[in-house]
Amino acid sequence: MSRKLLDLWVGFFVVLGFAALLFLALRVGNVSSANFADTYQLTAKFDNIGGLKVRGPVKSAGVVVGRVTEIRFDPQTYEAVATLTIDSRYQFPKDTFVSILTAGLLGEQYIGLDAGGDEKMLSPGDVITKTQSAVVLEKLISQFMFNKASDGADKK
Repeated sequence: MSRKLLDLWVGFFVVLGFAALLFLALRVGNVSSANFADTYQLTAKFDNIGGLKVRGPVKSAGVVVGRVTEIRFDPQTYEAVATLTIDSRYQFPKDTFVSILTAGLLGEQYIGLDAGGDEKMLSPGDVITKTQSAVVLEKLISQFMFNKASDGADKK
């Protein structure tokens, strides 16, 4: 083999190696979730989103049906507004209940959709009104401690 042909093959394998590393980095970082399937957007308002992040999963019955694409603060209602992008293969009734859940005790937070029984389906751009905010562990502990302190004060 000539020197030029050997250099060409080495260059080809180096580029292939970089492409493989980039692919793995995107898969691990969950950035490669660019979905070219048809999607539609829904909006949900929450009092507290906890640690929910953009690109967080939207699940129904444990199956990922979409992603969180935007989180913003509404200064008029003082609520967090999450924009959800749902795969168009999945349609949900109008009375779907949306809650922020945690995977495990201290795992990542995701949005869970609990389908209702309405015959009418959500359409693109709809705002889901039945929501449950994230459970914040610090708030639960402080409420527990406050209740225990008030119980002790009442007994005296």
